Parts: sequence; C-alpha cells; structure tokens
Amino acid sequence: MTKLPDIYDITIVGGGPAGMYAAFYSGMRAMQTKIIEAKQELGGFMRTYPEKLIWDVGGIEPVRCERLIHSLEIQSRTFEPTIVYGQQVDQMQRREDGIFVLTTQTGELHYTRTIILCAGRGITQVQKLDIEGANRYELTNLHYTITDLSRFAGKRVLISGGGNSAVDWANEITPIASEVTVIHRQHQFSAHELPVAQMKAMVRVMTPYSLSRLYGAGEHIERVEVTQVENGEITQLDIDEIVVCHGYDRDFGQLVQWGLKQDDYGVRVDARMRTSIPGIFGAGDFITYGSKFRLIAGAFSDAVLAVNSAKTYLDPSAPNMAGVSSHNARFFDKNKAFNKL
Repeated sequence: MTKLPDIYDITIVGGGPAGMYAAFYSGMRAMQTKIIEAKQELGGFMRTYPEKLIWDVGGIEPVRCERLIHSLEIQSRTFEPTIVYGQQVDQMQRREDGIFVLTTQTGELHYTRTIILCAGRGITQVQKLDIEGANRYELTNLHYTITDLSRFAGKRVLISGGGNSAVDWANEITPIASEVTVIHRQHQFSAHELPVAQMKAMVRVMTPYSLSRLYGAGEHIERVEVTQVENGEITQLDIDEIVVCHGYDRDFGQLVQWGLKQDDYGVRVDARMRTSIPGIFGAGDFITYGSKFRLIAGAFSDAVLAVNSAKTYLDPSAPNMAGVSSHNARFFDKNKAFNKL
C-alpha cells in the first residue's frame, strides 16, 4: 500500500530569524509545522557575520550573532517541527482540494495547507572586488566577511563600503586595531545614524573614494590605491588587512515567479502579512509593506502576524493570537520540567 504524504498545517520556506521564530510561534498555536531551508543549517543571512555584536533585539544584552542564532534555533525546536535541509523551493501548485504542493530543486514534494515565505535575502552571493588579481588574496588578508575579530589586533585595517556592515565592522575593529580607515564611494553613508556618528568620531573616513588597485607581496596585500571618485585624485595607503562590504547579489529562484504581487524590494503583503495569493503569507526581509522595518526584531513581529493569519485562514473561529506563554496550555508541562532544573 502506498503511504499517503504528510500534509502540514504550515510550511515555512526559509530558516532565518523570521522562519525560526515562526516555527516556534506556530507551535504555540498547535499547528503541524515544517521548515524547508536551502542550506545545511538554520540562521539565514545572519550566518555571514557570526562575530558581529547584535544590540537591538529587545530584552537581550549585546550578543554575538552566532550565539543569537544558537538561541533562536533551540527556541524554534520547542514544539518539534519537521526541518528539511538542503532543499531550495522552486515550484508551487495548488490542488483542487486547496492543498499546496511545493517542489524543490531536488525533486522532493512537500504538501501543506498554508505557506509562510521567510526567504530573507534569498541565496546570496557576495559582491566581490572587480580589480584584477583580487581573488589571489581571499585566503590571506582580503575579507568579505569576518569570523575572527582577533586577527585584526594591532593591524592597519582598510574597510570599503557604506552600509551597516561596513560601519558596524569599523566600530568593532577600531578598539583592537592600530589604525582603521573607511572609504566609501559616496559622501553619505546608508547605515543607521548613531553607528555612523560613532565611526566618524573614531576612524579615518575618506569619501567619496573607491578601491582602484592592490599592491601585493607574495600572497598578501601590503598597499592599496584609492581614487577620489569626483576628481580622480589617487592616494596610496599602507595596510595589513582589507574588509570589503559592497553588499550581496540576491537570488530568490522561482519564488518570485509564483504570481505574487511585488514591489521594488520584496513581495507585497498587507497588514496581516497576507500576500496576493490566499493561503500564502510572508515575514522578514523577503516581504514589504508600508511600515516595514528591516531589523531582526521586525522579523519576529512579522512572523507572529503571519502565523496568526495562517491559523485563522485555516480556522476562522480560532482566536486572533496565541495565548501568552505564561498562560498558554502548551507550556504547562514544559514549565513544570523547567522549574525542576
């Protein structure tokens, strides 16, 4: 006899902060839940900066990103969701009975009553330096991400970029480096105002400048050439390490071909995280709406709204939200076990 496929109440596409918190919250709503993650681990885009300090999550002291990922993953497993790794969702079809069938690049089929798209920034590829010979230094002192801050201790560090990553790394590295210089091809930085002000008070900032040439000895860069964008003036700088933060190219695969209404940055949802296709919801960086803010804290809020909307979509008589954890029956036994520790 052929075994019938499992049909989940909710399938979460993407295992970043929005996806992990959605898995936890859907457990609070007693929904049978699955996460499908394209990579071999949860964490999403946060995996690109494990050493970065995160300050802006409510109720949590400053924490390294890798530690926050670890805590989120533990929380996401509270109600034992099914987690599938290494599968990128491509196709979506809807059966006559309303069940969604998701097909991944591996050919696997997944069946679900609702979908929450938490694809974040998609499959990301770092934007590398378009300078001849740059790739030869990627294993030595040219960095596109940072996994060990200690390597910059006592070093002359050049950071290229104008977004949050460039500014945050400048502020992180400055206390341990001997010298930090930040170059950006525009006059204004796109990062948050306070970190930019902190950076400008501590480091040498050169705008508008761009990297134009690398001078190496063996496998290490020893000097760089930077060019003033407006007048072409060239300056040479002696450096020990370079950090390049020029952003990422985003690839959402076939998700954006499903017929979902889109804006310039993300799939459009309403105030309840509903997309233009009934039964499909969104959360996190993948979606956009009028008051959207792209912070980890915002991803948690999106996830709660999306799960609540999925629950009432399946059962219009259900409450609009789960009971808080201190009064939610799903935590009674867990609280007893926790109190015995």
